Amino acid sequence: MSNDPLLQPYQLKHLTLRNRIIVTSHEPAYPEDGMPKERYRAYTVERAKGGVAMTMTAGSAAVSKDSPPVFNNLLAYKDEIVPWVREMTDAVHEQGAAIMIQLTHLGRRTRWDKGDWLPVVAPSHQREASHRSFPKKMEDWDIARIIKDFADAAERMKAGGMDGVELEAYGHLIDQFTSPLTNELDGPYGGSLDNRMRFCFDVFRAMRERVGDDFILGVRYTADECLPGGTGKDDGIEISRRLRDSGLIDYLNVIRGHIDTDPGLTDVIPIQGMANSPHLDFAGEIRAATNFPTFHAAKIPDVATARHAIAAGKVDMVGMTRAHMTDPHIVRKIIEKREEDIRPCVGANYCLDRIYQGGMAFCIHNAATGREQTMPHAVPKADIRKKVVIVGAGPAGLEAARVCAERGHDVVVFEAANHPGGQIRLTAQSERRREMISIIDWRMGQCEKLGVTFQFNTWADADTIAAENPEVVIIATGGLPHTEVLSRGNELVVSSWDIISGDVKPGTNVLIFDDAGDHAGLQAAEFIAKAGAKVEIMTPDRSFAPEVMAMNLVPYMRSLQILDVTFTVTYRLEAAERSGNQIIAHVGSDYGGVAKQRTVDQIVVNHGTIPLDDLYFELKPGSKNLGEVSYDELISGAPQTVERNPAGSYQLFRIGDAVAARNTHAAIYDALRLAKDI
Repeated sequence: MSNDPLLQPYQLKHLTLRNRIIVTSHEPAYPEDGMPKERYRAYTVERAKGGVAMTMTAGSAAVSKDSPPVFNNLLAYKDEIVPWVREMTDAVHEQGAAIMIQLTHLGRRTRWDKGDWLPVVAPSHQREASHRSFPKKMEDWDIARIIKDFADAAERMKAGGMDGVELEAYGHLIDQFTSPLTNELDGPYGGSLDNRMRFCFDVFRAMRERVGDDFILGVRYTADECLPGGTGKDDGIEISRRLRDSGLIDYLNVIRGHIDTDPGLTDVIPIQGMANSPHLDFAGEIRAATNFPTFHAAKIPDVATARHAIAAGKVDMVGMTRAHMTDPHIVRKIIEKREEDIRPCVGANYCLDRIYQGGMAFCIHNAATGREQTMPHAVPKADIRKKVVIVGAGPAGLEAARVCAERGHDVVVFEAANHPGGQIRLTAQSERRREMISIIDWRMGQCEKLGVTFQFNTWADADTIAAENPEVVIIATGGLPHTEVLSRGNELVVSSWDIISGDVKPGTNVLIFDDAGDHAGLQAAEFIAKAGAKVEIMTPDRSFAPEVMAMNLVPYMRSLQILDVTFTVTYRLEAAERSGNQIIAHVGSDYGGVAKQRTVDQIVVNHGTIPLDDLYFELKPGSKNLGEVSYDELISGAPQTVERNPAGSYQLFRIGDAVAARNTHAAIYDALRLAKDI
């Protein structure tokens, strides 16, 4: 048996867990009609195949109709969920992993205009900032009804073959009862800590009566809200001891912080540029104070940190949840002594930010996650070896090279720069986005191991490609900043890239016109403001930086507000003209009737990219498919069979920003779904 602390089994009551790594509960937003159907099941089973000890589903499954899902959660209050759960649990158990589900009532952390349009309920009328609903203050019959709903849902989950149920307390209804900040009830459920905890214990007691002792019950709860007047550390330790002493639960899953605001949520679940494992030591304090099985997860992205968490006795089970969205086969690679092959989580938080914006969770650089039915995590070998030429070594080109090489093809990559990375290398210039470079570094390591040939400092043309006698050509040349957006004065502006790269020195009074709404605009603003300049960010949209999304916006705002950056929404930069050594910016509005001016010394435009596609169009006449892609085949995950030119000598594709300005995930997905069948 291995002496690796992570690979030691753990006995949780009657349940033997095969190692110390878990996937904690999270909602990938894959349910269909509130059910864990094929897509959800495939995603969950993949992590079991990868060797994880236990995977927890849902984040969280709703137990009541007045807890309508705002993240496309599972609906545990429906009887019809049981057979779907059974199919999933059976499939996970077949892979040797345990499986649990998280149940919740969201309380005020939802909206009344979702689901059946029932009033939001909570133990006070105070609304949560993130979801904005003013709740109904709960009555006695609400409390009794919801306790029964929890018990009913737990019984359904046991019938569905789950090994246990975890209650989601933190930020949700149970925590709203426990915290003095959100409980304004009179006794017996309000006032003293005994009274505030009564709801939690009543729920557990009702569940335990239904499911019996041979079923795991746990709780994910906040042991320190980090809020004035809220549950503090000392209170949290006392709450932890009371949970242990209740005899109703089998483990604690510790959280530190609060999630009622975007900044609070981001501190609980940190993103790139923030400290790794910030709450691990605190979880260790809870374990030491309770001597009770303790789980924890919060930005533990790497094996070394996870190993330390177990070896140092901080926790009994360590959660690597976002890390498993990036690479579901972490444990298998540890066992096979291939830790260098683990695809690194870069903390981009594209997964969670998409959920909170109403989308499905996708990993920024593993396009197979959530698409297991059509996209492979392990790329199979091709029947016939081909010569593949790829132009461009950004994220799209490198993913295409990696996948083609995994297929067994002879792959050559041409890159005009002297190093790989494309826009990723540019965005990684910002300290908080430096982890993004691992997207490139991991692919380069894989490509080198697979024998891909790279030719840097090479501006490939048609003759360069022809000399390779390729059977497949993939154009991944990306794009260049699009700044020609004004009616006049385009020659007076610079791009956000110019600023981030250092090619252009920041001015002292700068207007940034950002209607792309992505990271580049905010990165440029931060570079300029840190240089001491006065900065205004202007957008024609009703909110700024919508592509950055909620949790990624938090570190920017913490920096830019301190730097006194001005944010102006619903105004459009229309023109610019020189006035001495200054620039007059002419400002209008899509809403009409507005004509304003700004006098500045620099205008920065962030308006996406224009494809670098000259080589593609030069090669198009000589290709078999004339560049055409069958979208039906692409979407279904089938090989490309289009052949429009019998005289052509190669298939030709273009991917990523060489097609149109999108994002890193889109570029990598383009590459994977084309290259996996070449």
